[in-house]
Amino acid sequence: MRITYGIIIVILCIASLIGMQKWLGPVLPALTVETLPLELRIVASGEVRYQSLARIGSEITGTVVARHVREGDQVKKGDLLIELNSKELQSSLSQAKTLLEQLQKNSRPQAQAALVEAKENLQQASREARRREALAKKGMLPAEQVEQAQRIEKNAKTALTRAQLAADALAPNNTEEHLLQQRVASAEAELAKTRLYAPFAGRVQTRNVEPGDLVQPGKVLLEIARSDGLEVVVALDEKNFAPVKLDQPVQLIADAWPQITIPGVVSFIAPAVDSGRGTIDVHIDVLANDSNEQHALLQGMTVSANIITAERERTLVLPNDYILFNANGKAQVARWQDGKVNLVDVTLGLQNATHSEITSGLQQDDVVVQTANPNDTLANGQRARVHFEQVQHVIF
Repeated sequence: MRITYGIIIVILCIASLIGMQKWLGPVLPALTVETLPLELRIVASGEVRYQSLARIGSEITGTVVARHVREGDQVKKGDLLIELNSKELQSSLSQAKTLLEQLQKNSRPQAQAALVEAKENLQQASREARRREALAKKGMLPAEQVEQAQRIEKNAKTALTRAQLAADALAPNNTEEHLLQQRVASAEAELAKTRLYAPFAGRVQTRNVEPGDLVQPGKVLLEIARSDGLEVVVALDEKNFAPVKLDQPVQLIADAWPQITIPGVVSFIAPAVDSGRGTIDVHIDVLANDSNEQHALLQGMTVSANIITAERERTLVLPNDYILFNANGKAQVARWQDGKVNLVDVTLGLQNATHSEITSGLQQDDVVVQTANPNDTLANGQRARVHFEQVQHVIF
């Protein structure tokens, strides 16, 4: 009988304990609402490109006599890259300069002297013709001698006209000199084409020429990428495009150096979506810093881009698992207080893949719970016990 009473007492204790636990409610995961840093990032993979890639070629046909750079070389604006054989063009320039010098030092002075001589000859012929005309009027000379003097005067006038035209053609800044000056300038321009210079500071990407090669216009000899034109282009899924804006900061991580973070900034967003892929190209300028110099990004390199579309230094933050949505799509959380659960409407701010900002509806140090089983539901006034989870203070 004593054993029976003992069993009954044990059963009653167990029943009371079960009843008490049921009255207290289930044990639910919980956490205390805190203000934490929050960043909204969009992560995408991209490729390193150069905004400006100059394809260096020759404007003339010629033979390469020297190549001063090779792949990977850094060049400054104006550095000599390639030299072509210039002997023939140098000869043409010398000939043009000689002709110009001959005009200025020989032909022009001779034309001026001939003009002076023609003027003097005309004056002499005119005086002689007047003298003979006067003697003929007095009957002292025959008419034939007068006609001869007048013909000489006429020829002298013609010679003067020719001398004047020749002197004008060879005068400073006149037709003949302009033609020779243009010939010199053209020869200098052609000669300059035998020396190819870097159009800007950059890095040589490819070379397709060696000394002795015969090159022609249209052939690419070198490719040079502008040093200050480095960018990363990412094909962003259009579903993630909305928060992206110009000038947003970006953290770039190259597959080659996963431990190094290189700063960047969103510089251009394509005006159209690629309908075939459902993506939009976002261009990111690479900003200069010490890491860039030590770990240079190369054309075609794969880079992970973390675009920081928004950030909060301190704000109320909850894991997305703690946020519920009612039938009307309104965001709610289950706040626990005095052993009971109450559903509270909240307003969400920034959201990323794991956490959301709470802008209204909760206060710091409130305790919120979630269902232990995703299929379970919580009701207003439901009693519950809690066990607290660890919350990360750095949220990505």
